[in-house]
Amino acid sequence: GKAAVVLPDNVLFEGGAGETVRKKLMETTDLHTILRLPTGIFYANGVKANVLFFDGKPSSKKSWTKEVWVYDYRTNIHHTLKKNPLKLQDLQEFIDLYQEGNTGKRKETYHAESNPEGRWRKFTYEEILARDKTSLDITWLKDQSLADLDNLPEPDEIAVDIVENIESALESFRTIVNSLK
Repeated sequence: GKAAVVLPDNVLFEGGAGETVRKKLMETTDLHTILRLPTGIFYANGVKANVLFFDGKPSSKKSWTKEVWVYDYRTNIHHTLKKNPLKLQDLQEFIDLYQEGNTGKRKETYHAESNPEGRWRKFTYEEILARDKTSLDITWLKDQSLADLDNLPEPDEIAVDIVENIESALESFRTIVNSLK
């Protein structure tokens, strides 16, 4: 069967059992796509989410995953729940590049020289295994907010983000307190 699973960032890079699960996932399924999403889309604000797409396969001595395509819809993307919520058209490029049923026709939009800002990039199974702890937390785009301090979001956007983060943290603490009663 086919599956898409939403996971928080830490699942993609934790060592120990996390590394074991990532290796097993790539061996026993065809993990073919990762969609990196901005904070607060599926989880509480401040938590980065990813969608892993994979196809179930029968038992084999060889790994089923040959390459993993990554679409980075996180770096330099800013959404808020109220002022700029995520909409279907925001993911249209990913949907078009995904090539459902035609993964052999996928083409990278990233190129080190001609398009270093391309969001769609392929990594081989071997490249991923060579990464520290078999990390699937893959980035290549430069975060412009860190490089260009003259183009920060408007103060009201920053303030809204801060309020949403504090409210989310308070809600998490309320949940913990209620579970302790």
